[in-house]
Amino acid sequence: MTISPPEREPGGLLMVGLPGLTIDDSTRELIHHQRINDFILFKRNVADPEQLTRLCAELAQTCRQAGLGPPLIAIDQEGGSVSRLGPPFTQFADARRLAEGPEPEAALRAYARTCAAELGRVGINCNLAPVLDLCPAGQGYYMERRVLGADPAVVARLGVLVIQTMQAHGLAACAKHFPGLGFARLDPHREISALTRSRAELEQDDLPPFQAAAAAGVAAIMTSHTIYPALDPERPATLSPTILTELLREKMGYQGVIVSDDLEMGAISRHHEVAEAALASIQAGADLLLICADHALVRAATARLRAALANGELSARRLQESLARIALLRRGYAGVVG
Repeated sequence: MTISPPEREPGGLLMVGLPGLTIDDSTRELIHHQRINDFILFKRNVADPEQLTRLCAELAQTCRQAGLGPPLIAIDQEGGSVSRLGPPFTQFADARRLAEGPEPEAALRAYARTCAAELGRVGINCNLAPVLDLCPAGQGYYMERRVLGADPAVVARLGVLVIQTMQAHGLAACAKHFPGLGFARLDPHREISALTRSRAELEQDDLPPFQAAAAAGVAAIMTSHTIYPALDPERPATLSPTILTELLREKMGYQGVIVSDDLEMGAISRHHEVAEAALASIQAGADLLLICADHALVRAATARLRAALANGELSARRLQESLARIALLRRGYAGVVG
């Protein structure tokens, strides 16, 4: 088969998971033939630091053999309830506990520095953190433990501290979940929900931490799979050009990488074919699409994006815009541009 240069391949828009502790044949095929160049790791991919170091090195070597640049390798290492790396990696409390402790700045700076050192040592160059959602305590919201608090000024200040510390030490940060998931009662891993906050509430409370992160040069911002009727009554943020392009890009001026949350989550996959959602998310303004488990869905998404390029649903210019942003992120945190 004819392989397109990576700068023209929609596979460069996907960040994918792999099934085990080593690269399997399916992952090798995704790299060589689908031109996948970015990966996300989970507990299923980790036995110990030595094995994880070998896996990351093997991913980098396989990408190099395929003529691709060094991969972005991401993980969710928020601390507390969302930690993919167990001991001997340093174990931290949930973000809220650190933020509400006696010395929050020192605790969060130590968290960010340690993450950068430990993840960098094994070959991971992107941490999908911090969470910048606002969430009041004691009201039953499922994000309560993962957030930095309920005060937008505090969340913005502490979030920027985490972002700047991680990135100053060579680890890309990703602020999530835009435009704010803290008031959602349903977990989007299972089902979609609508967050019925007014536009004024969103603008006064939920958006300022993300605006601060954008101003601080955060490497990536992750989208929410929730519907925000005050902004777009029909589409979740991940699929909404009103939210991703008009609000985040144009009004808020964010120029970094927009990452979708996992398109296999129930909030998306129970209502859309994942391949169609992938195209809709790119059309809405996302750059990098997470598909975290099923390689058949990865192949379907790349095929759909190629078809969209061929029939004009997706312009070559739009593809290039996203690939250029991803290339800049790669150059900053993974090495030479692919």
